[in-house]
Amino acid sequence: MIITISGLHGTGKSAIGKLIAGKLKIQYYSTGQAFRDLAKEMNMSLEEFTKFVEENPEIDKKLDNKIVEIAQKGKIIIDSQISGYILKSIADLKILLTCPLETRVKRMAERDNTNYEKKLEETILREKSELERFKRLYQIDLNDAEEVTLLYDLVINTETLSIEEILEKILTAIEQL
Repeated sequence: MIITISGLHGTGKSAIGKLIAGKLKIQYYSTGQAFRDLAKEMNMSLEEFTKFVEENPEIDKKLDNKIVEIAQKGKIIIDSQISGYILKSIADLKILLTCPLETRVKRMAERDNTNYEKKLEETILREKSELERFKRLYQIDLNDAEEVTLLYDLVINTETLSIEEILEKILTAIEQL
């Protein structure tokens, strides 16, 4: 079983992905964590690394090729903004988590123990950069509502739902596969 969990930063992809992987006893992989780890390895902030990746598209390609390679082995949860697009032909369930910017930034600021304004600035910069890179590299428009509707099997707005409620919705969808 291959399950993708996509969504913008702070929608709950990692928290939900880890819980589902634990419940199903399958592997979990996060491209976002891999991105943060690479930034740290290169002694760069997320803002610096984001700008670096804009000039070095091979980094995005390498991260995205890795999720295809991992997914082909099966039995995995892939947490990545564009995993639904990249794995659309092999994923058994494609999930999109949504949430308004303010709530997402608040969550991330708490998670990272940082200032809201700093996290807002970082998030806007990263998401603008990613939107442009995904269009350029893959012809993916994350803002294309029609494509989103056609691509994802399950879309969940996480703003007012508890982790348990989100988990229940996803586990119900998995049972119906």
